[in-house]
Amino acid sequence: MHNKPTVLVTGGAGYIGSHAVLALKDRGWSVVVVDNLSTGFRFSLPDDVPLIEADIGDQATVEAAMRTHEVKAVMHFAGSIIVPESVDNPLKYYHNNTVNSRALIESAVRCSVPHFIFSSTAATYGMPEVSPISESCPQRPINPYGMSKLMTEYMLSDVSAAHPLNFCALRYFNVAGADPQARSGQSTAGATHLIKVAVEAALGKRSHVGVYGTDYDTPDGTGVRDYIHVSDLAAAHVLALEALMQAPERNYLLNCGYGRGFSVLEVLDAVDRVTNMQIDRRIEGRRAGDPPSLVSDNRAIMATFPWKPLYADLDTFIAHALAWERKLTEIRGE
Repeated sequence: MHNKPTVLVTGGAGYIGSHAVLALKDRGWSVVVVDNLSTGFRFSLPDDVPLIEADIGDQATVEAAMRTHEVKAVMHFAGSIIVPESVDNPLKYYHNNTVNSRALIESAVRCSVPHFIFSSTAATYGMPEVSPISESCPQRPINPYGMSKLMTEYMLSDVSAAHPLNFCALRYFNVAGADPQARSGQSTAGATHLIKVAVEAALGKRSHVGVYGTDYDTPDGTGVRDYIHVSDLAAAHVLALEALMQAPERNYLLNCGYGRGFSVLEVLDAVDRVTNMQIDRRIEGRRAGDPPSLVSDNRAIMATFPWKPLYADLDTFIAHALAWERKLTEIRGE
């Protein structure tokens, strides 16, 4: 196993980052995490993974970690992710997501780290005119969050052309679920993600679930999203890393989704089914900026990496999210 170099995972104590750490460790990679714990938790990480509690903009600390651990790849998840907050506080998002990413990329170049994997987003597409969305769709973000991530894609592209660094940006849609062994999951309080919210309601942590808009041009009138299980997503990141190492001259910009959507009502029906309960659903008006349907065209990633999703089933997602939510209650002594 010692032929696998060390990977630096930023935001590795967060939701998606912690699952990437598990995916790397399960496959024999060495990992070091940089996380400022602003939204991450030490309990999300295995005990034997070194955690450097620092901001990714702290270049001295990040570069010391890169050199000490002989890091050969970066997986970059650290950043701010709440779309409405980005509209209210754009400077925070341009700092955390763009300025800090620039610092991290510079640190990678200075320390001769040759491979970089970036957690991008479908928000870079804005309000797409077609669904499913392919990588060739125009990227016109409609909020600072999407723009701050798109800027990082552009930086990586330019830096890759000028320096010996190749990169993969994975654009993902709606991430959900939790580690099948309940080693990690979505832990941030006040999360807005539908499956997380629905599972909290099923366990009595919330009184109801809001359904925002029932008059969309979709099969049942509610919004349709391409949910991806966080462990399948993490596996795609490891495959991306292997691809970057095998072809150092190639970069990848890829959507990561299942290529099929689930509606809000389908998700809530599945939660009712898995929990054998009925969640209180409150029908609300549409939210500004919510497109009717966001589904990925995933043909490119399926053709590029040997990626085989294992958990592309709504009931499985929900069972895993439920198991983690119960474990979280124990961890926090709620």
